Amino acid sequence: MLENFSFRTIAEYLPLFGNGFVATLWLSIVSFAGALAVGTLLCAMNLQRSQVLKLPAKIYIDAIRATPLLAQLYFLYFGLPRLGIVLPELFVGILALALNSGAYIAEIIRAGILSISRGQVEASVASGMTYSQRMRLVILPQAVRVTIPPLLGQAIVLVKDSALLSLISVAELTRAGQLLASDRFMPAEGFITTAACYLLLYYALKSLAVLSARWLGVRPIRVRA
Repeated sequence: MLENFSFRTIAEYLPLFGNGFVATLWLSIVSFAGALAVGTLLCAMNLQRSQVLKLPAKIYIDAIRATPLLAQLYFLYFGLPRLGIVLPELFVGILALALNSGAYIAEIIRAGILSISRGQVEASVASGMTYSQRMRLVILPQAVRVTIPPLLGQAIVLVKDSALLSLISVAELTRAGQLLASDRFMPAEGFITTAACYLLLYYALKSLAVLSARWLGVRPIRVRA
């Protein structure tokens, strides 16, 4: 079965896959940092009583979660130039991942904050704490403990979603597999190697998520497909 499978060709392209692996890891880290910033801002807006802040955040979150990431990526890549905004492919890819994951992260953070019992909030109010003091000393320390495992789960999803950036010619893992397949007409070698690299990233992040869940004493996460 493997008599036509060329391990030698894979070995020749290992530097390309190595560069793609590093690129995927780097852009995933940058995208996740951006998604954390977007998600925190959206969560803060969504928790406000004022509809002026709450409604735009809710509309954005619903719109992002209701549309495919590929459609969002294509809008940024093909749509923005029609509006006179031309951005580099890598920046477009990072922006798409950050804006998409930010909507999910906003809900993860909001769920963590809302999981704090109302009794603790009422007790902090009764003790004379201001809103900022309640968030800083009572709510956020406990919310962080609850949200870290699902945030790592979202990071796993983001790494997998980064494969879509190959469609706009970003040089990452999937793009490396495409190049091997097109140069040597060996799609099996190209995409099996790509899948193996993603598996390494997946199990590394999954192990980190499981360890963090055990350390924090919370239930293990389930990764969104």
